Amino acid sequence: MANEADIIKLIAEWTGTNSWIVQVFVVVLVALLIDLVQRRLVKRLHRKLESTGNPWDDALIKSVMRPLSFFIWIIGITFAADIVKVETQAPLFGAVEPLREVGVIATLAWFLVRLVSNVQQSIIQRGLDGAEPYDRTTADAIGKLVRISILITAALVILQTLGFSVSGVLAFGGIGGIAIGFAAKDLLANFFGGLMIYLDRPFNVGDWIRSPDRNIEGTVENIGWRLTTIRTFAKRPIYVPNSTFASIAVENPSRMSHRRIKETIGIRYDDLDKMDDIINSVKNMLHAHPKIDDSQTLIVNFNSFAPSSLDFFIYTFTHTTNWVKYHAIKQDVLLKIAKIIQDAGAEIAFPTSTIHLVTEEPAGGD
Repeated sequence: MANEADIIKLIAEWTGTNSWIVQVFVVVLVALLIDLVQRRLVKRLHRKLESTGNPWDDALIKSVMRPLSFFIWIIGITFAADIVKVETQAPLFGAVEPLREVGVIATLAWFLVRLVSNVQQSIIQRGLDGAEPYDRTTADAIGKLVRISILITAALVILQTLGFSVSGVLAFGGIGGIAIGFAAKDLLANFFGGLMIYLDRPFNVGDWIRSPDRNIEGTVENIGWRLTTIRTFAKRPIYVPNSTFASIAVENPSRMSHRRIKETIGIRYDDLDKMDDIINSVKNMLHAHPKIDDSQTLIVNFNSFAPSSLDFFIYTFTHTTNWVKYHAIKQDVLLKIAKIIQDAGAEIAFPTSTIHLVTEEPAGGD
C-alpha cells in the first residue's frame, strides 16, 4: 500500500508540474476524435446523397471530405503549439499564428478547387448521360479559369497575411513578367493559342479534325493551355502545341452537314446505245432512295470516252454524317447501280485490249 501511495503521489506531482503536456495530449486527442466523427458522418451523408438525382450535393460532399480533415488538424495542432509556446516561451512558436492563418486560407482554396473540379465533372457526366446538353470544351475552359483565379487569389491573400505588400508583389510581377515573357515566348504563344481555341472554337473535345498542311488527323481528347491532345485512328496520341493552330489550316469533318458519294463507273463501248437508259434509271433510283438527300446537288451524267470504257459519274449526298452508316448507304447505292446496268443488258467495263492482225498476200504470187 505504501508503494501504491508513493506512485500516486509521484503522478500527482508530475501532473502538476507538467500540466501543459497533458493539455497538449488532450487537444491532440480531441482533434483525433472530432476527425473520426466527422469522417463517419460525412461518409454516411455521402451514401444517402448518392441515391438522390441531384449531382450538386454529391460534388459538395466529395469536395469537403479531405479539406475538412486537414482543417481540423491545422486548428488542433496550432492550438497545441500555442499551449507549448505559453509554457516554453520559445521564439520558434511565434510562427504558429501566421501558419494557422495560412493553413486556413490554403484549406479554403483547396476546397474551392476541388468543388470546381467536381462540379465540372458532374456537368460533363450529365451531358454524357443525355440529361442536359453541354459543351465539354466550354466546361473545361471555365473550370480551368476559375481554378487559376482561386489559386492566384489565395496566393495573394497568403502573401498579405505574411506581411508582404501585395501592391509591391504585383509591381515586381509586372517587371518580372516582361523578363519572363522574353524567356518563355513559346510557352506564352501556346497559352494564347489555347485561349484563341477556346474563344474561336474551331473544334471541341471529341471532334474529328485534320490539317491539310500537317500530317495531323484524329479525335480531339483534351485542349490544355499548352498542348492539345489528338488521338489518331491508329489509337496513337499526338501532342500539338497550341501555337501551331495559329499558322495552319484545320478541317473539322465532325461539323459536316452531309457526306458525299462521288464515283465514276464505266460500261463497255458495245453498250453505248444503253447509256441513256442507264443514266435515267440511276438518277431515278437516287431520287427515290430514302438515305439520299435529293435537295442537295445530285448529278448523274455521261462523262468521258475512256480508253476501255464509256464513263458516267454520280455525285450526291447522304443524310447521315456517320462514317459507318455512310459506307453502308454507299454500298447499297453501288449495288443498285450494278443491278440497273445488268437489267439493261449492259456490262461494267474493265481494261481490255483488242489486237487487229492484218494478213498480206505474198508479192509476185500467181
